[in-house]
Amino acid sequence: MALGRGLGAILEEVSQAYDSEIGSSSYDCEAIREIDVAEISPNPYQPRKTFNKEALQELSESISRHGLLQPIVVIEKDNGYLLVAGERRLRAHKLAGLETIKAIVADVDIDDVKMRELALIENIQREDLNAIELAHSYDELIKVYNITHDELSSVVNKSRSQITNTLRLLSLSKYVQDKLTQGIISQGHAKVLVGFSEKEQKVLVDTIIGQKLSVRESELLAKKRKLEEKEQRVAPISKKRLFVKDYKNKIKEKLPFDFKVKNNALEINFKSIEEIEKFLNMLPK
Repeated sequence: MALGRGLGAILEEVSQAYDSEIGSSSYDCEAIREIDVAEISPNPYQPRKTFNKEALQELSESISRHGLLQPIVVIEKDNGYLLVAGERRLRAHKLAGLETIKAIVADVDIDDVKMRELALIENIQREDLNAIELAHSYDELIKVYNITHDELSSVVNKSRSQITNTLRLLSLSKYVQDKLTQGIISQGHAKVLVGFSEKEQKVLVDTIIGQKLSVRESELLAKKRKLEEKEQRVAPISKKRLFVKDYKNKIKEKLPFDFKVKNNALEINFKSIEEIEKFLNMLPK
């Protein structure tokens, strides 16, 4: 199935609903209905899981005071309506205790697959998702439609590097992802933690938060920690090499023969029978 096929009509309506206020809308007043909030079911494939409570409260108060400027978009489904676009506005209405909401009822046929696709693309294009939700959305689109980062880039109008960097956030520990989702750290902070162990990520993110480090300062901290880790890995090897080298010199003083130290073994090469006899005579009797 090609990504985006059959969604042109509804995507156009979503775009118009977002970009136009009622007074200047290209829709006739008859196209915008006042429907019961209780009759609207949320999109089950909505990728957005978290909503800023303060921002939602502000939107709720604004709607109560000035009314809804941009209608939501729904489709008729199961003796009611299914929300296509406008999750925050619907939630704000419920928060304000309003029983009805202005809505455009899109006259299109849409199945569950297209519903999921629309929810993902619509949110991605409007940049309503936090970084982790966005990463999960990218990941789902790639897996469901078996497409590459480049192909997804052309669909959602984002650069390939932006998509790849966002997807890397999914490799972070839940502890770090939660801090990012809560807005305690930025995506820039989170990116510098990719590649560290879960334990190291916690130490680093706690340091970033505790010391209120900027992204640049966090990058320097991560770089320093990586250097320390490298030195810790190299140190035991260097010590072993020095140990072997020291003993090679000591053996050379006592054994006037060609020898090699490798794979935890001492290999002596005798050039003649006389050297073998000489070596045997050196052994304690």
